[in-house]
Amino acid sequence: MTGAQPAAAEAIQGLSLPARMEAILYLKGRPLSLAELAEIAAISREEAELGLITLITDYAHRDTALEVRQEGNRYSLQLRDGLGDLVQNLLPVDLSTAALRTLATIALKKRILQSDLVELRGSGAYDHIKELLAQNFVERKRQSDGRSYWLTLSEKFHRTFAVKADDLQPRPRAKAKVVDPEPGPDQAEDHAPSQDDAWEDAA
Repeated sequence: MTGAQPAAAEAIQGLSLPARMEAILYLKGRPLSLAELAEIAAISREEAELGLITLITDYAHRDTALEVRQEGNRYSLQLRDGLGDLVQNLLPVDLSTAALRTLATIALKKRILQSDLVELRGSGAYDHIKELLAQNFVERKRQSDGRSYWLTLSEKFHRTFAVKADDLQPRPRAKAKVVDPEPGPDQAEDHAPSQDDAWEDAA
């Protein structure tokens, strides 16, 4: 593994195998082989294949606009045929699909080094960043102790997509508990935050 791949593997460690495959295919935005999926997820090829098969089966039974598409020995997460024009018409901004994926990656991380983003999204991310900067959806600030740049979301992003900073935080889930029909006066609800913080800022 090279570059930011160990960090990527750590970020998705808490996800199930199918969810790991889904996250990687979405963030990479290009067809990947089983070997690449396994390397990025830091798992064996057999585990990657099992997760991918489960994901494909899951999508086949979902009423969703997405599908896992196979091209030779590579796999990608794509819109179903015929939906590309519809999605472009619904978007509130004039951004390419690739640039939107890069923007989604920045939104999930909230703050990410440009070098790490390029490792996640490929060299094409440089063009996406230029596109996002030109339309003022992200802000860029030079790293104080390095040669890269910090990328963050702009106010225009939050206005356009109506997303608050808190909405990007993983939502805590209540711990399952046995309901007592007559709880004691000093019994408080036991709610514990979820440990699924896979997409917290790793920078």
